[in-house]
Amino acid sequence: MQNPKLLIVADENMPAVEQMFGHLGTVRRLPGRTLSATQVADADLLLVRSVSRVDGGLLAGSKVRFVGTATIGTDHVDQAWLAGQGIAFSAAPGCNADAVVDYVLSSLSHLAAERGFSLADKTVGIVGVGNVGGRLQARLQALGIKVLLNDPPRAEHEPGFVSLEQLIAEADILCLHTPLTRGGDYPTHHLFDAERLAQLKPGAILLNAGRGPVIDNRALLARLDARQDLTLVLDVWEHEPVVDRALAAHCAIATPHIAGYSLDGKIRGTYMLYQAWCRSQGRQPEQPLAHYLPPAPVSLLALGEQADTLDPVRLCYDPYRDDRALRQTLHLPPQARAEAFDRLRKQYPVRREFSTLNLRGGDAAQRQWLAGLGFRLVDH
Repeated sequence: MQNPKLLIVADENMPAVEQMFGHLGTVRRLPGRTLSATQVADADLLLVRSVSRVDGGLLAGSKVRFVGTATIGTDHVDQAWLAGQGIAFSAAPGCNADAVVDYVLSSLSHLAAERGFSLADKTVGIVGVGNVGGRLQARLQALGIKVLLNDPPRAEHEPGFVSLEQLIAEADILCLHTPLTRGGDYPTHHLFDAERLAQLKPGAILLNAGRGPVIDNRALLARLDARQDLTLVLDVWEHEPVVDRALAAHCAIATPHIAGYSLDGKIRGTYMLYQAWCRSQGRQPEQPLAHYLPPAPVSLLALGEQADTLDPVRLCYDPYRDDRALRQTLHLPPQARAEAFDRLRKQYPVRREFSTLNLRGGDAAQRQWLAGLGFRLVDH
């Protein structure tokens, strides 16, 4: 039974909330980073992203009975406190995993083209093999690229993983996709500290599209000031939303925490929360996910005989667009820089995933490579 009296408070950057939740009552949009207890006191449902800290300080005494975060990570949510209050909680694991993998593969493809190396000749180490790391592993292996995997919790009961020390010693490219944890058996806060950063191979590519504090940013800057022998791709930063401009200056690609910001991933995240709320009420979603996804602006690309495999990658996602946008803000003082960081995320242009682009033509080697990257191949 529909309840027209529900109040849904949602992060202003979440898409399709009105379409999915609007029939339940009133949707109130608010900036996620500055949510206050007063603003959510009368809400029944609270829908957030990673910039909102959700705990007793925010929700004590409120009407909220369901909290959803449209993100993979949950380190910003005090789940134990929610459970103690009987407040239902759901995250959206995997919602934007394919978008993050697109970001990684586009960044690496651009670097390979610029610097004249082949990704097929490199060894890629993946640290954190969950939703994102696992999908990255699958695509890299489909491309025939050697992959090393490090995930201590999974290694306790699964084969196929190596120590972090071995991965650091052997990987030409390191991709970090761990959650941020500060306790437990395997804390990831400052997992890459000064000692481990010093052990990276000269010329290694270090890419972080997971959580900023997994790398000790101060130690990384000191390493780069002393030895500029690393290539950095950073989408996440230790003190967001303030980006360290000295560290950004060392980056080959620097972006404002948007690796997972495909329209597909964001709508999928909202939908996963809608599904979770429906389950909590013993009901079914009114529409499938596809109902909320608009057609891709470009759905078919014909490849000529001399096609460059970077062309479809660039058409879907060019990381330098976001790199340029972030760098244009780095001259600002810290507070203005932080506001600009959030504005870039709020006003992010529409970006679609590799899988929305169908490719026709090309030779056998091109088609095999592009299929491995995640594009769809058609014959006509």
